[in-house]
Amino acid sequence: MMSGIVFFFVPTVIFMGLVAPLWLVLHYLSKSRSAKGLSDDDRHLLDAAMAQVDKLENRIQTLETILDEEHPQWRRDDPDHQFKDRAEG
Repeated sequence: MMSGIVFFFVPTVIFMGLVAPLWLVLHYLSKSRSAKGLSDDDRHLLDAAMAQVDKLENRIQTLETILDEEHPQWRRDDPDHQFKDRAEG
């Protein structure tokens, strides 16, 4: 009877003490490594969003250029622009 209990107890203790913790650590290390990078879909969405941002920045620059030519004083009421002028000067 005692040898039957030892037969199951010893491998269980070895598994729980050595194999299971090592298995868990390696499992979660591999999970964290795979989660660090962006997926292909996420990368594509990010690239599309950055392209849209570039287009919008160009539009804003064009509009500001037009306004500077047609209404040179339009920035007078813009507190952000006044702050930029002070920071540059």
